[in-house]
Amino acid sequence: AAGRVFAFRDARWAPDPVLEPSVAVRTPQPVPLVIDNGSFQTRAGWASADPSVPAEPLLRFRSLAARSRGARGGAGAETQVGNDLGSPEPLRWLLRSPFDRNVPVQLELQELLFDHVFQRLGVSSQGCVDHPIVLTEAVCNPLYSRQMMSELLFECYQVPKVSYGVDSLYSFYHNRRQNWPCSGLVISSGYQCTHILPVLEGRLDAKNCKRINLGGCQAAVYLQRLLQLKYPGHFAAITLSRMEEILHEHSYIAEDYIEELQKWRSPEYYENNVHKMQLPFSNKLLGSTVASEEKQERRQQQLRRLQELNARRREEKLQLDQERLDRLLYIQELLEDGQMDQFHKALVELNMDSAEELQSYINKLSLSVEQTKQKILQAEVNIEVDVVDSKPETPDLDPLGSEQSLEDVESINEFEPLFAEEQPEVEKSVAAVQPVFNLAEYHQLFLGTERIRAPEIVFQPSLIGEDQAGIAETIQFVLERYPKEQQAILVQNVFLTGGNAMYPGLKARIQKELLEMRPFQSSFQVHLASSPVLDAWYGARDWAVEYMTREEGWITRKDYEEKGGEYLKEHCASNVYVPIRLPKQTPRTAEALAPSRALTSSTSNPCEQA
Repeated sequence: AAGRVFAFRDARWAPDPVLEPSVAVRTPQPVPLVIDNGSFQTRAGWASADPSVPAEPLLRFRSLAARSRGARGGAGAETQVGNDLGSPEPLRWLLRSPFDRNVPVQLELQELLFDHVFQRLGVSSQGCVDHPIVLTEAVCNPLYSRQMMSELLFECYQVPKVSYGVDSLYSFYHNRRQNWPCSGLVISSGYQCTHILPVLEGRLDAKNCKRINLGGCQAAVYLQRLLQLKYPGHFAAITLSRMEEILHEHSYIAEDYIEELQKWRSPEYYENNVHKMQLPFSNKLLGSTVASEEKQERRQQQLRRLQELNARRREEKLQLDQERLDRLLYIQELLEDGQMDQFHKALVELNMDSAEELQSYINKLSLSVEQTKQKILQAEVNIEVDVVDSKPETPDLDPLGSEQSLEDVESINEFEPLFAEEQPEVEKSVAAVQPVFNLAEYHQLFLGTERIRAPEIVFQPSLIGEDQAGIAETIQFVLERYPKEQQAILVQNVFLTGGNAMYPGLKARIQKELLEMRPFQSSFQVHLASSPVLDAWYGARDWAVEYMTREEGWITRKDYEEKGGEYLKEHCASNVYVPIRLPKQTPRTAEALAPSRALTSSTSNPCEQA
């Protein structure tokens, strides 16, 4: 609606509770644990055909960890994971992710995420995790990453068996219908990357997969820069968390980007479609006056705090002066007792020259102690203070009217700004301090073309200076690697999944791009995942329930020990396993011995040569 204002939710993450698994999870045998290990969010739950076990991911948290610095003299550093962080913005510079793009490379952080999953799901086995693990991995995952992940699961957690699969293929597996062909073109756009995956006869054609290094993360950073340039006065308030909220709830993909920009040039279209995001602001600046009774109450509270502060400082000063006075009196007693050696040694320690100087210090300290005692007694008597003061100056807090100590002056100076802004004489009417502009509108972000510019980077990476091809060009490049018959088969099932598939208008944009690149009067079909974010977990669960009792797709501990951590058993939703083939090297000893033998045979017996 025109002129509609949206408020930022700034929702805090609720900590994940420790769940108690049902009996069906462990009997008659431990059921698989499905973990969708995404670079944006981790989702975990059980895979069981028993109706008592929820068919939903029980844990959903951001794949982030933060290690706070320990307090001085207190407890050590504390590590928080996922939803235990509460809000990411106060800890933005401490946040760490195990992922580089969409590949886990920091295995110590990945171990923290696994610990969080196993603890909160209530895995109760001692010293190990005795459940099979179904884990998602990146397309064409590097062998080193899989090797480290298998080593972590088998060596650290002692899992019985593991299965790896691609998240977008699991989503494709979950959304398959009876009349769907086994082949298709999967377009998966997530937080860090966008993939174009051709699937032929139910298996991934890994040789022709393509990746675009753009996703929701880059869109959020781009939107943040656009709005910070547009509203430099709200630079700090334009955070990444709020940009992600705008992308999730207020952005869309234009079917024709240039045509949509032309629409936004119209003032009427702008007024009808602009989204106004309200930033939080303080109502004190709106000229609201405080009642005189409330001001007096505040003034009384401030004076009470000041009195308590002065009393505490006087007591500390009295105790310190009394200790000094006792020390000086003890030295004076040494003089009276005739212990001259000890007396002179004590004078040297005090940096004094004579007994007269010692007596002068004793007199000054005695006077100071007596004055401090009188102030403390007088302050206890005069507890009630009259706070109504017509003088604009700071009220005299010394009831004796004597000279104030340096500590008293400093304490008054600390509260001087508080008194200055609470003077009864300087009260003004509301109209006198009412600003000339609407302060609420000043704290609003007007989202116009930014709603389509940020998501557009996956189609036009040049908007942010990236030298990459967009989705449309990449689709055309992948299709041209096949003969026309296979191209026609692939475009009959173009499947959209991933977090960016939630943008309104993505399906229509892909249809428009395919219409432009496909031959005249050729047919194609574009399908959208039923739940683009969660279908990867649902597909992995479906696969685990179906293949729970089979050996296909499962890597056992024996396989790990015999064939290495990079070993992969392929299945319908997995990567293609390409083992490491090292070239066979001929022994260097044989190469070195051959010429030497020839040399010795030619020179050992000169008589035979003659």
